[in-house]
Amino acid sequence: MTGTSDEKKMISKVTGVGVFGNIALSLFKLLAGIFGNSSAMISDAVHSLSDVFATAIAFAGVKVSKRNADSGHPYGHERFESLATMLLGVVLLVTGVGIGIGGVESATEILNGTSTVKAPETIALLAAAFSIITKEAMFWYTRHYAKILMSDAFMADAWHHRSDAISSVAALIGIAGSMLGVPVLEPAASVIIAFFIAGVAVGLLKDSLNQLLDVSVGLEFEDELREFVSNQRGIEGVDMVRSRRFGNRICIDLEVRVNGQLTLEDAHAYAENVRLAILESYPMIKFVTVHENPA
Repeated sequence: MTGTSDEKKMISKVTGVGVFGNIALSLFKLLAGIFGNSSAMISDAVHSLSDVFATAIAFAGVKVSKRNADSGHPYGHERFESLATMLLGVVLLVTGVGIGIGGVESATEILNGTSTVKAPETIALLAAAFSIITKEAMFWYTRHYAKILMSDAFMADAWHHRSDAISSVAALIGIAGSMLGVPVLEPAASVIIAFFIAGVAVGLLKDSLNQLLDVSVGLEFEDELREFVSNQRGIEGVDMVRSRRFGNRICIDLEVRVNGQLTLEDAHAYAENVRLAILESYPMIKFVTVHENPA
């Protein structure tokens, strides 16, 4: 079994909107870039096309991560989503580097007077404006469902949409500048787009790597959890809190102090109450291990 039926429907909806929306938008921007003589719009179209692969990767990662634990993966499949996020980062980084190289080459030709590219047409400007509106809408749509599904891969895909919207803003500025007689602004916009894409890619790669390497969630979260546990019935103190990322979820190891005169059965009951209270109050936590020490 793979997730609930509601989760399956949400995953399919987000994937459908992402894939078909990006294919249509990419073709529109590519044609607008070709017929509108705009290298910045062509670069932006390539970025949108990379979103198609990004959404497909996110879909595969989320789909696998929702599978129940089995004998081969007794702790679940959440880390497959981390791998998907890492692949998204690689796709973005390669896209950004390619766009940046193309922009630098075009700018060099213009500055050296060897470029034969004509000034962009109005259709390229309109395509950039349409792309900004469309991709920003896709960002909020994907982000909404990423939060419901607690999916880092879909959240990464949402930011991929946002990066495309911002790259379209840069393309809009570059195209407008080129139409006003400053042609170097258009390839300069492509370079700016490339830097932004690369920045988003590095952030995704860093976060996914942290998820795969059991990095701590952080002292702020651990202190909050320590206070929460200290207020539970029968708990006289917290000796240790350790957290680690497990894909898009969190695993916790706890050592708590209970009355040393309690029977083993009563001490275990208090520890079990703590474990259940944490899982109920912190949905992002997947596993909690509680060890009781005598106070």
